[in-house]
Amino acid sequence: MAIAETLVTVVEVYLGAGVLVAVVFLLWGVDRSHTEARGSYLFRLLVAPGVVGLWPLVLWRWRVPAPPDGPRATPEEG
Repeated sequence: MAIAETLVTVVEVYLGAGVLVAVVFLLWGVDRSHTEARGSYLFRLLVAPGVVGLWPLVLWRWRVPAPPDGPRATPEEG
């Protein structure tokens, strides 16, 4: 029984942190990281469950700056 209670506590903490990250990211961060998403509140509702579940990845991607020249281009096969 102690293992189940510990597992439930770990999941609650993980999801609680995810909700906090989602609220902050969807209120302020999405505007800075995705300029196309400005003013699209339905998009934020659709993305919220994914942000809650994948919050460590969201924090990492939000923190790491994008390269100044945009995404790297793949070399064309010739």
